Amino acid sequence: MAETDLAGRVDDRREQLLAAADRVVRREGSAAAMNVIAAEAGITKPILYRHFGDKGGLYRALAERHINDLLLRLRAALTTRGGLRARTRATVDAYLASIEEEPQVYRFLVERAAVEEPGVRGQVEGFVRRFGEELAAGIRSEPELAAGPAAVDPGRAVVWAHAIAGMVQAAGDWWLDHPEVPRQSVVDELTALLWDGFSGTATDASTRQGLR
Repeated sequence: MAETDLAGRVDDRREQLLAAADRVVRREGSAAAMNVIAAEAGITKPILYRHFGDKGGLYRALAERHINDLLLRLRAALTTRGGLRARTRATVDAYLASIEEEPQVYRFLVERAAVEEPGVRGQVEGFVRRFGEELAAGIRSEPELAAGPAAVDPGRAVVWAHAIAGMVQAAGDWWLDHPEVPRQSVVDELTALLWDGFSGTATDASTRQGLR
């Protein structure tokens, strides 16, 4: 019981330190420094390192926290009712909304942590792959794409999904430096581009079926 209580206290303290690091990152973005994070938590840098091993350990823990939150938002968007277009729009919007709500966190992860710490870069790349895999599963099971002459085969779904994931990430990176462009405008353009691709494929498939 004592060991369990000790482990619980260590986990709680770790979460408190992560919360302090989050506050600094939200304020300062890629300029967030370890001494400032330690001061925010009311401790010294050696104590901060004791909980995370080193700076890279803290960066990886922060990346995991935010990547998991973003994946939860994207999974919820993929279940949006109203058809394929509504789900497409909701998913794009969920990604861009996360950037808009916490631009400094995004900058920190992409511009600082991923550059300094290879493990974080791997986590960010892994997130895009996981996003693509979940998109592929969604495309394969999408009623509007899963049956009839326009049915999408599994191989095509995987290609589409990873291309979409990369495109949305790239558009988000660009938009971070162009906040003058309204989020809904970016969402509208990406949704229109994706929807034209989906509907165009369906039309081509139907035409080919009719010529047989």
